[in-house]
Amino acid sequence: MVGRLIDGRYQVRSRIARGGMATVYLATDLRLERRVAIKVMHGHLADDTQYKARFIQEARSAARLAHPNVVNVYDQGQDADTAYLVMEYLPGITLRELLHEHPVLTTDQAMDIMDAILSGLAAAHRNGIVHRDLKPENVLLADDGRIKISDFGLARAATAQTATGNALLGTIAYLSPELVTRGVADARSDIYAVGIMLYEMLAGEQPYKGEQPFQIAQQHANDTVPTPSSKNPRVPAELDELVLWATARDPEQRPRDARAMLEQLHETRHILEGGQKPAPTPATMQTMVMPSAAPRAAETETQVLGTRVRQRTGPIASDSAATLSTLADRRHSRSRWLFALILILVALAGATGWYFGTGPGSKVSIPDVAGKDVAAATAILLKSDLTVSKETKGEFTTTVPEGKVVGTDPKIGSSVAHGGTVTIIVSKGPEPLAMPPVVGGTEDAARAALEPHFDLQETQYQFDSGQAAGIVLAVYGVDRTGKELDLSTVTEYWDGQPITLTVSLGPIPDVRGMSVAEAQKALSDKDLVGSRSDKLHDWSDDVPEGDVIGYKPLPEGTVVTKGTELQLIVSDGVEQVPVPDVVGLSWYEAKKTLLDAGFKLDYDARADLLPSAVEVRKTDPRAGATVDKGSTIHVEFKGF
Repeated sequence: MVGRLIDGRYQVRSRIARGGMATVYLATDLRLERRVAIKVMHGHLADDTQYKARFIQEARSAARLAHPNVVNVYDQGQDADTAYLVMEYLPGITLRELLHEHPVLTTDQAMDIMDAILSGLAAAHRNGIVHRDLKPENVLLADDGRIKISDFGLARAATAQTATGNALLGTIAYLSPELVTRGVADARSDIYAVGIMLYEMLAGEQPYKGEQPFQIAQQHANDTVPTPSSKNPRVPAELDELVLWATARDPEQRPRDARAMLEQLHETRHILEGGQKPAPTPATMQTMVMPSAAPRAAETETQVLGTRVRQRTGPIASDSAATLSTLADRRHSRSRWLFALILILVALAGATGWYFGTGPGSKVSIPDVAGKDVAAATAILLKSDLTVSKETKGEFTTTVPEGKVVGTDPKIGSSVAHGGTVTIIVSKGPEPLAMPPVVGGTEDAARAALEPHFDLQETQYQFDSGQAAGIVLAVYGVDRTGKELDLSTVTEYWDGQPITLTVSLGPIPDVRGMSVAEAQKALSDKDLVGSRSDKLHDWSDDVPEGDVIGYKPLPEGTVVTKGTELQLIVSDGVEQVPVPDVVGLSWYEAKKTLLDAGFKLDYDARADLLPSAVEVRKTDPRAGATVDKGSTIHVEFKGF
């Protein structure tokens, strides 16, 4: 693509970035002599009407916005098989690249960036546009200090209630709870994504993490975003409150749009810059050394934070021998009391050891009875000098067969008093579940919905003329006996049930009119095999001789998967047929014969006035000549 001239106007200079849908290049607009960024859709997506519509939607959405914090879109079009979008070129970096180099931003930096994002987003919301894919990758930081929002490829009208299939196209780390659970987005969904970005700038990381996308999506749907100060104590409480307001799980509890949040951001900045600072907490107070008191004759005193340390000077004098004797008696008396106390403590320790070791206060550990039937578990517990409750508890589980013991209450291994009561917990088998509606959606969305509770097997792929590639066609599984069944025919599902998705590979390539080599390559590109047989050929009025008419029909019910062999039918060209001999026949008989044979006719129209009385004198081509079926026959009559 580098060096190519697109649409006779845009000279591609170099590649800037590449995404899942398109590649962005630096180009020169030769007509206006300016540098532009040109976004080119990937070639394999150009024939997909859904992706092309999204590409055009980006141009229309961004073109409706004229705002200094939104990337300008100049042009959109298609050059041959290349769909492109021409945008304002901003040399610089993305917010994501900035966060890679500086994971934690200062309060002022975060508020400056947030001010620009919310200003541009407010313009979008004011024009009825919801971005739906806000993330640091879509925030551009120009070298000249400008900050702009880009990539409106997922934008929709703010009043649209978009279904889950498209809603989940946004980046999972910034999806709002309503997008995860209901697939519905409005202006408040953008606010949620902005709140997550503000958290990330202040805390240095995203609030939710997980090994799989569905784990992160579940946290968005079920958890409350923590405060940034829990990770970065330097974040002021006012910004904590702004993050919590923007990321409330209930959309009704968030700012109604970007304008409302922008106004609150300005108020927060005013408070932090010009408002009264809060009183310092004990954790932030500095240590102060207090002045010492005036020294006394035999004593100096230092006071630090209210704690006094006295230092005495000079020797301690003995007044007399009587005083020394009194002190010695006191020491002997104290020794006798200490010895008596030790004896008492030893006795208490022995009594305590007996009481809790073998006496009434001793404990017994609950034995492991998991996996056993109730009767066997009861016998083991009774043998351990425990009392078994007559009532059992039930618990759904996929690891212990139904009717077997899962555990006990209190838990296995815990210590209880001799004779303590234990309740047995019995397996109720896997928990019954409702099957999410995944047929007709994408494979990724189906996996995100099913993996938390079902055991997903290897996906089965097949070609389908009615669905685009990546769309779920059916869901199969096994019943409790292990028998395979179409899950659309049953209503009972359970936790951990093995499930297999059948996903479309798109339609089989249409090879009509291709040469045999071209048809075989088109099939090979889709991991199919195109075979040629001398016996498989047929006449064709519109496919030239030697080219492919189509495939030999497969038996009814055949599933076409990767590696399937398709037999090609090759054209013999237009069918050759002999000209019927109608010389000497009346025009009535001759005309019917020639038309029934599939020929077109050229004749003197006067013959139609008395067709039974007019006799054919000759035909051109003559009778018996072999010509293309459908050719024109010139007819002459006697007497004309």
